[in-house]
Amino acid sequence: MATRHLVSLVTGVLILSVFVPILLSVWLANRQAHDDFIKELDSYTERVLMRTNMVTKQAKEALDQANAFTGVPCSRAHLRSMRQISYIHRYIQEVLWTEHAVPQCSSLERHSQEFTFPPPDHVTPDGYRAWLTQQNDLGLKRFMGAFGLGNYMVMIDPGSLIDVLPAGTNKIEVALIGIKGQRVIASTTPADMVIWQQMLKEKLPTLKNKNAIYNLREYPDLGLAILTWSSIKPLEVQWHHQLLVWVPIGILVSLLTCFFIVRLLRRLQSPHHRMLDAINANDISVHYQPIVSLSSGKIVGAEALARWQQPDGSWLSPEIFIPLAEQTGLITRLTERVIANVFQDLGKWLQQHPDFHVSINLSVEDLLSPSLATLLSNQLTHWQVAPSQIALELTERGFADPNKTLPVLTRYRKNGHAVYIDDFGTGYSSLSYLQDLDVDTLKIDKSFVDALEYKQVTPHIIEMAKSLKLAMVAEGVETTAQRDWLRAHGVQYGQGWLYSKALPKADFILWAEANLRTP
Repeated sequence: MATRHLVSLVTGVLILSVFVPILLSVWLANRQAHDDFIKELDSYTERVLMRTNMVTKQAKEALDQANAFTGVPCSRAHLRSMRQISYIHRYIQEVLWTEHAVPQCSSLERHSQEFTFPPPDHVTPDGYRAWLTQQNDLGLKRFMGAFGLGNYMVMIDPGSLIDVLPAGTNKIEVALIGIKGQRVIASTTPADMVIWQQMLKEKLPTLKNKNAIYNLREYPDLGLAILTWSSIKPLEVQWHHQLLVWVPIGILVSLLTCFFIVRLLRRLQSPHHRMLDAINANDISVHYQPIVSLSSGKIVGAEALARWQQPDGSWLSPEIFIPLAEQTGLITRLTERVIANVFQDLGKWLQQHPDFHVSINLSVEDLLSPSLATLLSNQLTHWQVAPSQIALELTERGFADPNKTLPVLTRYRKNGHAVYIDDFGTGYSSLSYLQDLDVDTLKIDKSFVDALEYKQVTPHIIEMAKSLKLAMVAEGVETTAQRDWLRAHGVQYGQGWLYSKALPKADFILWAEANLRTP
């Protein structure tokens, strides 16, 4: 970035750092006051619901107990049983026994006045009938709630469903409304049904109207809705109180931001932070290069290769960012991201193709990391993928300290993972320790495949791998002549542009499926 552009950017950020925190503090004060206000309404609504559920539960328990009576209806024993039920249940006003919706007797009198209850307003999913009715055997013109089961009905005072005091300082009103009949069952003060119908129609959980905020919660199982509301005057008072808290904080943040902003911008341009941001943001994706059988041309697996696309659309070479990750101490974080992406991309595909594998490159730091081993184990379990389907690739320098690395490799192999030596011959080239390595496969570096026509080192590497009974994968196979030579000399597998370049997830799956279908 040009110097003048950087100066303009820093100047702009500094200006924003002065005003944004203060403006944000004002907004936060308003938001906090509003959230606290809504939270108080929600809390009160929940408490009303708890009371409604408690009263409803008690009514159901009373009905269940009443239906357990097996004696003669309206006998002395029956009347005593209904009185006992009414006596021990706090919210039950009366227990009635009916025939064809006509009361015959109750916990209050032996012979009830003859009238017929209308059809229920609501039937709960568990079979209990519910009414809001003025019908009663006392001749009183007063709405009561009723629940019925079988021949029994219990009467409850609707006011008991909402008899809850607000826990906060705001005065909150509440109305319990029957959804089907759109009737107010109980309320602390007359409810505005226009507001209720608007919120119901537009499916609004909250609504600010004139000088009040309304909160609506529906409970279809009970056929009820709870509407709570409160004046916004307390909200304005709360906002002023929140301003006294948030504005000083905003000013302090503004000053601190101005002090640190330049240093922060410089730090964010460091290689370490660029790499860390890319890992955390999952900007480093994974491409897959097929590994094929040289004899049949069929895919047997793939190598997972990290790819980092830059903001301008170009791709940063792994030869640059892999050493950068190692130098900045982020290589294990990078490898963990690659492992997570491999399972996210191909976990289901590998589960469906148990004969295929994906090889993942590890560094020495990765090999010694317990968190990486745990991540790998958890991913295998979650996606139900066999350990044999995940191979681990290490370059020769990963074996420079065999006392540390070989015990770890032995554990991985006992767990079912295959171990590859990657880029063999380009690192330490200590052939003497090769016979002691606990590995399965040797990968022949592209530089040796390119030099096949010179007939120098490659045949010796192949013969050595054969004598140690190691499988071989040739990298960078680009021509049919290379393929034929390698196949003739006993190399089992290959990867390279002759077959396919490294592909993103979707393209790789399409390529692999097409390769499997090819005769």
